[in-house]
Amino acid sequence: MLDPRVTRLAELLCTHSTSLGSEDAVLIHAFDLPDEVTAELVRVAQSKGAKTFVKRESSLVQRSLLRGMSEEAARLHAEIDAHEMSRMTAYIALRGSDNVFQSSDVPAEVRGMWAKVHSHPVHMEIRVNKTKWVVLRWPNASMAQQAGRSTPAFEDFYFDVCTVDYARMEEAARPLVDLMNRTDRVHLKGPGTDLRFSIKDIGAVSCHGKRNIPDGECFSAPVVGSAEGVVQYNTVSLYQGEEFKDIRFVVKEGRIVEATAGAMTERLNQILDTDEGARVFGEWSLGYNPHVLHPMKDTLFDEKIAGSFHLTPGNSYAPPGGNGNESAIHWDIVCIQRPDYGGGEVWFDDVLIRRDGLFVLPELEGLNPDRLGG
Repeated sequence: MLDPRVTRLAELLCTHSTSLGSEDAVLIHAFDLPDEVTAELVRVAQSKGAKTFVKRESSLVQRSLLRGMSEEAARLHAEIDAHEMSRMTAYIALRGSDNVFQSSDVPAEVRGMWAKVHSHPVHMEIRVNKTKWVVLRWPNASMAQQAGRSTPAFEDFYFDVCTVDYARMEEAARPLVDLMNRTDRVHLKGPGTDLRFSIKDIGAVSCHGKRNIPDGECFSAPVVGSAEGVVQYNTVSLYQGEEFKDIRFVVKEGRIVEATAGAMTERLNQILDTDEGARVFGEWSLGYNPHVLHPMKDTLFDEKIAGSFHLTPGNSYAPPGGNGNESAIHWDIVCIQRPDYGGGEVWFDDVLIRRDGLFVLPELEGLNPDRLGG
């Protein structure tokens, strides 16, 4: 018997997240997803009148493809997938994997080439800018292990966190959007972090279940050339099938001029040298999902951690909220500022707006966990 929580999630994706109707053509992109889940997504999408298409993939098969991938073949893949994506008005991706390190033995230069030749034009240029899209993970034993939980307990957590009251979250975030839209100077402080930048005229975007599930962030981007100082991240980041920890950036005139990550420093700098835009920040965001409190090496969850921020080297989203930076890289790296992670402060135009992960302005207190999760 199908878990009723699957139907509830499918309804959320097809209504709240993508607002599917008879005018839509939706691509359901299923990675290592149980057939019954894919089938339920198809049923719900079709019940909204949408023309429904399915693309099924395996991370194991993808690994094999990439290990033998030439640039010529990658360009042909991109041409075919770009044509398909350009015919869609909506995109729903559920991504499950039994092994998050499945692509770790794909040569680094091949992963970088694939990001530049395929992922950027197909997803960043077409899917992100021209469709109603939402992406999320699918819970399995591997994700539960990453999170340090039993599989049943993680499934309960997953469905709770993914189906929060996003309308309530949207309402609570409106004062933050208004404030960020009026803000010029941002100052981030914390252990190892003292970074300043401008977000003047960039704009801010509240994220409440329309693009990512789970959700709970408000993003903008530094004005190109404005960032100065140092940022020290305190979560482990999984990127291109590899783990990075103790990531630290020294930033001058908006560019990352020094990057370290312990034993992974050389690999970190190789990624940041992918192209001209990879050493420029394309996104900055405050996270506030009340149910996501600790990192689990999964970006879609970690970037929403209550009391966190993420500062993203690489490609920027289109305005509002974007600064025009272009890159094949888009790497959301997270710093948690709650006391149990060392604390920290966020200042807007010399006014303290968040201390130790809690918003201190009265109009923003509705985003704190006790209010948003209550």
